[in-house]
Amino acid sequence: MNTPKYIKSLVIPNGNKPRGRKVWSIDLETVWLPFFMATNLMGDTAIPNDALGAPLRLSYNQDGTAKFNKSGRPTIKVVKELADSIRTVRENFTAQLTSYAGQVIESKPEEYKHLVEVSREAGQAIIAKDKLAISEAIQRQVEAMTEPAEEPQREPELVTA
Repeated sequence: MNTPKYIKSLVIPNGNKPRGRKVWSIDLETVWLPFFMATNLMGDTAIPNDALGAPLRLSYNQDGTAKFNKSGRPTIKVVKELADSIRTVRENFTAQLTSYAGQVIESKPEEYKHLVEVSREAGQAIIAKDKLAISEAIQRQVEAMTEPAEEPQREPELVTA
């Protein structure tokens, strides 16, 4: 079985680090909007133009007033039509990854099983080290909590004659 190009392209770093509002950890302005504009143009989606033009919206309370978070900033959300389309892409992406893994497992079951065993063995030393580090940290915390607190030293009282 040959690895499809779209799978190979997923695991190659491309160096682009967009900065902006993330949706599903992917930049809204430089990735999602151009993608959905292209899918609308090609007739694959029908996201309303206003959703693409103003993808971030102020959240409102049930009484119709603007919603604010605990720090006093207005709450902003991604418009529903766009958020729903992104959720669909994520679900389809996950299904494709699962399908690809299943195809590889089916075509190379022994090699896959061997890789799983080798990977588990390789990870055992790391897992053991992490367990030891956590146990030691917990032990230090318990000791710190059970040690009696030192009594504050009193300053000698001055007696005037």
